[in-house]
Formats: sequence, structure tokens, C-alpha cells
Amino acid sequence: MNNPLPTGAMIGILGGGQLGRMLSVAASRLGFRTHVYEPGANPPAGHVADRVTTAGYDNIDALTAFAQSVDVVTYEFENIPTDALNVIEAIRPIRPGREALRVSQDRMVEKDFLSGLGLSVAPYANIENAADLDAALATIGAPAILKTRRFGYDGKGQARIMAAADAAQALADMAGAPAVLEGFVDFTHEISVIAARGVTGEVACYDPGENVHKDGILATTTLPATLTGAHRMDAVLLAGRILNALDYVGVMGVELFVTPKGLIVNEIAPRVHNSGHWTQDGCVIDQFEQHIRAVAGWPLGDGSRHCDVVMENLIGDDMDRVPTIAREANAALHLYGKADVKPGRKMGHVNRVIGPKS
Repeated sequence: MNNPLPTGAMIGILGGGQLGRMLSVAASRLGFRTHVYEPGANPPAGHVADRVTTAGYDNIDALTAFAQSVDVVTYEFENIPTDALNVIEAIRPIRPGREALRVSQDRMVEKDFLSGLGLSVAPYANIENAADLDAALATIGAPAILKTRRFGYDGKGQARIMAAADAAQALADMAGAPAVLEGFVDFTHEISVIAARGVTGEVACYDPGENVHKDGILATTTLPATLTGAHRMDAVLLAGRILNALDYVGVMGVELFVTPKGLIVNEIAPRVHNSGHWTQDGCVIDQFEQHIRAVAGWPLGDGSRHCDVVMENLIGDDMDRVPTIAREANAALHLYGKADVKPGRKMGHVNRVIGPKS
């Protein structure tokens, strides 16, 4: 399907969280309808979507009916079971494609893919048992971090190893799951590039943002990032290489470490990304509309930045600050409609416009 979807077409979204919610809003601005598929009841995306299917990813009948009701399918998270994708793809195209999911669902596969492109990544090794971990630590050294190969996000599924004595507990924390050991990178700061690729192969990248994490969760993204001109160009070019290598269609987040020796790729996310939320108030075409444009076969929009902006995640009890933030000048609130406030749970974000683009 290379013909652009007409206004009124239905876009299927796998996952009903805040990213699915913001994708649905963006789709509606372009005249599209959305159908969200989500196992959990009353998802945030369901508040703004045209249709919601509440069913598990093992429900073949529900998956089939969902796929038949839409014109194209996209997703808001990576860890969708392969069997569910097989059912859907037999009926409708999935964008971004399956290869991007295959690579990003497994940290070891992702590292091999990135290094195979000639990109720099942290030293890494596959870990299946204590012997593997001892051998890897002997080569990579400590400090290092042990991560599950699959299903980790927001700091979950990770254990730090500051010295060899920490190895046994770190391995126990993996609970038998296959893991990868990553050496620590001596970096000054982290940035991310939100990049998009259309069905015709056109690529558009947003300005890199500078990220600060707290307790493994993104806290703020600041534009412009602290970068040399060379680093800025390198970040955009390597993002384009990744998109082209995957024959990608949609928006991707590429997280990078800035080091004195250049940029090191931390990880990729084949979807709209938390560190790209600033685009909602810093650009005419934000990352969510850009993604909808791409998966619908439309031309990509102009993602140039028109102002300096700081995005702050509102996590857990940060919601208590909403009445105060609402009185701030140049602060745009984006709340996700989640009923329960929990520690570590992303409840919304605020984009603070600092001034004209510098």
C-alpha cells in the first residue's frame, strides 16, 4: 500500500497508553479515525480514539476483527508478541515494519545490528549463566550494567555491577532471563534524535534534545542540546543510516551518549518517543503527526524547531504541582488522563517555551 490514505481512513494502534493517546489526537487533526487495541481496561488512548478493542494479544478472533476494521496498523510500544503480529500482518500492513520490532525487542540483537552498521556502541556481551558473566567482566570490566535482553524499560530489568562481587546478585536479579552485559560509557551527557522516514524513503530529523534521567526514568529534555556542530550533524546522519537500513516507515527515537571521542548509540525505539514530546510546542509538525503522516503514506512535514523548549515529565506525585504549573506563563500542559497516581508512573508532561530558537 503506497497510495496515501484518504481522509476518513482508520488507523489501527496497538497499545492504549499515552503515546497511543497522542497518536490518536494527531490522527484526528488530519481527519483520520483510530482504532486502539489494548488488553487493559479504560486505557488513556481510549478517551480520544474512535474505537477500542479490549482483548489480549493471544485472542486471534479479536486480532483478526481489529485488523479487518483498519487500513494500516502501527504501535506505541515494542514488545508485541510475534504471533499477534503474524495474525495482523496477514490482513493489513504494519508500519514500522517487522524488522524494526525484531531488532529492538532484543538488546543483544540490537547491539549486533548497530555495530554491524559501523556505529559505536558500549562494550557488550551475551550473558546466559554465571560463567558468561565472569568471562565478560574479565574483558569489559566493572563498573558495568546487566540488562535483560527483552522487556526492559524505564530502568526496569537492570542491575548495576560496581565490582566483581556484585555479579552473583545482579545475575539473580535477572530471574533466569537471558541478559546482556554493557560496559559503562564515559559520557558527558545523553541526547536523543527523533527521526522519521516516509514510504518513499524521505527522511526528516528533529533537532537533538538533551536528556536528564532520574531513577532510570526520563526527567527532562532540553532544546537546544549542548552539542558541537559536528556532533549535531553526526547525530542526524547516523539516525538516517539506521532508518534506511531497516527500510523504516514512521518515527523512531535514537538515544546517544556524547563522549570526547564522538557519539555512542545507547538504544533505539521504533516508535514515537518520550524525549520527542517537546515537538508538540516547539515545532509546527510534532512527532505524533509526523508518525501518522508516515504510516498513512503522506508526505513528511517540516519538523524544524521554532523555539527553545524544556520538556519535563510529570511522574507520580508531580501531579500535585499541576495547579501551580497551570498558572505558569509559556507552560503547555499535556496530561494523560490516567486515573491512578503511582510512584514512577508517567502522568503527563509540561513543555516550557523558553524563548525564540537560539
